[in-house]
Amino acid sequence: MGNEQHDFLPEMGDQGEAQAGPSWARAKWPLVGGESEDDLTQALDPSAMKLVVAEAAKKAGKVMDEDALQRAADDSNRAMMLIRTFRVRGHLAANLDPLGLSHRDIPEDLTLAGHGFDGDESLEVYIGGVFGFGWVAIGELYSALRTTYCGDVGLEYMHISDTQERRFLQDRFETPEETIQFTPEGKRAILSAVIRGEQFENFLGKKYVGTKRFGLDGGESMIPALEAVIKYGGQFGVREIIYGMAHRGRLNVLANVMGKPYKVIFHEFSGGSASPDDVGGSGDVKYHLGTSTDRTFDGIQVHMSLVPNPSHLEAVNPVVLGKTRAQQAFRDDLAAHGEVLPVLIHGDAAFAGQGIVWECLGFSGVRGYNTGGCIHFVINNQIGFTTSPQFARSSPYPSDVAKGVQAPILHVNGDDPEAVTFACKLAIEYRQTFRRDIVIDMWCYRRFGHNEGDEPKFTQPLMYDAIRAHPKVSAIYEQRLIDEGEIDADFAKGVVEEFTSHLAEEFDAADSYRANEADWFAGRWSGLSKPADPETARRNVETAIPRKLFDSLGRTLTTVPDDLDIHKTLGRIIDAKKTMFDSGEGFDWATAEALAFGSLVTEGFGVRLSGQDSGRGTFSQRHAMWIDQTDEHKYLPLATLPHGKFEVYDSPLSEYGVLGFEYGFSLADPKTLVMWEAQFGDFANGAQIMIDQFIASGEVKWLRANGLVLLLPHGYEGQGPEHSSARLERFLQLCANDNIQVCNITQPANYFHVLRRQMLRPFRKPLVIMTPKSLLRHPMAKSPREAFLDDGHFSRIVSDTKEIADDNVRRLVLCSGKVAYDLIERRDEAGLEDVSIVRIEQLYPFPGEPLAKRIARMTNLEDIVWCQEEPKNNGAWFFVDRLIEEAAEAAGKEDMRPIYAGREPAASPATGFAMRHKVQQDALVTIALGLADGGRAQRRKTAKNKA
Repeated sequence: MGNEQHDFLPEMGDQGEAQAGPSWARAKWPLVGGESEDDLTQALDPSAMKLVVAEAAKKAGKVMDEDALQRAADDSNRAMMLIRTFRVRGHLAANLDPLGLSHRDIPEDLTLAGHGFDGDESLEVYIGGVFGFGWVAIGELYSALRTTYCGDVGLEYMHISDTQERRFLQDRFETPEETIQFTPEGKRAILSAVIRGEQFENFLGKKYVGTKRFGLDGGESMIPALEAVIKYGGQFGVREIIYGMAHRGRLNVLANVMGKPYKVIFHEFSGGSASPDDVGGSGDVKYHLGTSTDRTFDGIQVHMSLVPNPSHLEAVNPVVLGKTRAQQAFRDDLAAHGEVLPVLIHGDAAFAGQGIVWECLGFSGVRGYNTGGCIHFVINNQIGFTTSPQFARSSPYPSDVAKGVQAPILHVNGDDPEAVTFACKLAIEYRQTFRRDIVIDMWCYRRFGHNEGDEPKFTQPLMYDAIRAHPKVSAIYEQRLIDEGEIDADFAKGVVEEFTSHLAEEFDAADSYRANEADWFAGRWSGLSKPADPETARRNVETAIPRKLFDSLGRTLTTVPDDLDIHKTLGRIIDAKKTMFDSGEGFDWATAEALAFGSLVTEGFGVRLSGQDSGRGTFSQRHAMWIDQTDEHKYLPLATLPHGKFEVYDSPLSEYGVLGFEYGFSLADPKTLVMWEAQFGDFANGAQIMIDQFIASGEVKWLRANGLVLLLPHGYEGQGPEHSSARLERFLQLCANDNIQVCNITQPANYFHVLRRQMLRPFRKPLVIMTPKSLLRHPMAKSPREAFLDDGHFSRIVSDTKEIADDNVRRLVLCSGKVAYDLIERRDEAGLEDVSIVRIEQLYPFPGEPLAKRIARMTNLEDIVWCQEEPKNNGAWFFVDRLIEEAAEAAGKEDMRPIYAGREPAASPATGFAMRHKVQQDALVTIALGLADGGRAQRRKTAKNKA
């Protein structure tokens, strides 16, 4: 039943082409007011209108004296303003609410009297071809306007500034042959789809009494409407659709739109897993799961996927858009955006209430994030959980936020399946023509409560009295088709019997259903796999590059094109890089990063970096793009490399939306190193939902691997509480089951190797890096050429820079990140010879085994210290405490517990006072090195020298 070919509409014209429109749409009228001259409904110059009307009267054989001609011109002017008013505000009087509870008085300016037509409705006015009329009785015009703009579809489009887009929508709305018309076969197909949607919900309700399913009951018109998107999308060139939606109606969409086998859904309802036992994972509730499938209409196959989502409403939106962008890149569709279509299905309360909706709308025209327009379908239940719309938003419609990007909005009555299907057909035609977002706001209702076990009359008794007395969508539409003579009384009954019989068969088959191997390493993911075991997840691979490639990249990074006028400071930075490559010494963080990016691109991988200041770098360190100082054209040195593709984008000022977009991109493309960089690591908490619900848990919940990299500037330099901490503790709290990697790296070369390791291993795991700020230019945070060459690889543990014999070590200070250099400088300044400082560069998966081997070699060890800059209730302490103890036990030091050295617990992550910061930093370093207990370590050194 997955490949029905429904003839919803008569054959269309050229696919994807904007129609020229009727002759009146191309007329030139003399206008005043400064707006576009091809908008017919502007206020017209009275004298010019008089000339136009005089010419029209002459052609029509109407004889008028001067007074009559002036009255006719005035009437025409007022008639044109009446038309314009309906185009702007007609939706306010449209028949949208199936329940009739939204009482709407017709605004005065949508009446004839409001425009000065108080007398005879037979008065003839000249309107120059609008609705196909030349001269028309004002009453007939008014009737046409009411029928067009105040029926079961209300159109908002006059906020759009582009004349061509407005004319296109007027053409489709006001030309009779373009409006809601369906063949008899199409009408029967629509009714059948509505019945399938209703009967599926009925079947689930009977078989799984009291089980949550968040049914579509009351909004079943969405099923034929979404099928229209597939059908007409295919005709207009769409070959792939990526859906995102929350839980309302999701199971119905999975079954009746996506074609997920009913027996699989029944199997999941019965408590079975949709995946084989050996795949693993925690699973998720059935109304969060996704799927993918192919459907064929009129011989055109369209691939579809529904992205898994958490309960956080609208959080999946940027993931869908990012995945769409990646798929468009695969299909070489980034210029046309015609083959891959994102469709987002929203709830009314969430669309109006969740800020992520606006963040995603804002991507629609932004370089690097544009997907060529998204179709937004709002299931407008007229309620949010238990909150009525008047208490949930300040605007008339939930869709009003979309006006900010000038998206057209089609409000439609959900009790009219033809109207909803027409709206979707118009939406796909508009999107494929203009590559712009469009919204369908389907007014319907929620027949049951928030879930099927909820009692909605606690909070909306009048609404639910109306709902319980209201006939179902199929009954209303069935009677309409009977009245039209399109079907007989037995048609719907036959559809119901056939479909419920099929459901019963699928229900019986659910018990014996067994899932096939999961498909999460198919397609673009072919050749990748899960790590064979936890230790495999921690293994390194060789990530060094040959000297020839190293030198070649050096030339790319230090050669300025002759026609590029660069900033003088950038010139000095490039000269400094030349010195690095000439001497083979002093490679800093930014250069190491560029070497990693460039080497991956040369090896055929893609590199995509985005963030609010990623091109230059928040701290003026990266300079991945060079800006001409004369005309501001951009030059990206790494984009000139062959084989792969390098992209860097300064993103919109968004964390939540952009991180979700990059996660979605990485889901679809494991062959691209996808990175999101926070301006300061502290700002990642603006995207915490994406981190918690997708990045950290997506693999175990939905069996979807991901290799996204988060670059989070982190380090305490006295810059205050919002510019210090990337909240390392929060990421470590999320760590389990080898789900993510968390690193706090101190060496440029080690950063180089971890980025390359991310792509060269045969599996993908998200990578969180606490990137430095002051270390970007710290004289000790440098790497030599050899660290990038030979047999180099990422080091999870970095040994002390000072050679101390293992049997001389009495105090082992373990740390991570910038504080290592503070410790080293103070230790060497104090002349301590028995204190070893070891850096844990990868905190998760924790390198317990190699750490245990190191501790075992320190036969005279007395103390193990964990030193961190963060307060005790932040940072890594609570995560590493037990892991260090376990390593010590494995090393034969069962009674040795780590000592904490760091800031005291604090509600704010850092002080905003530079002097207080310095005092705190000096104190924690002193404690870590053992210099605070009467100078014990110093006395030990003195005694050793005397001996």
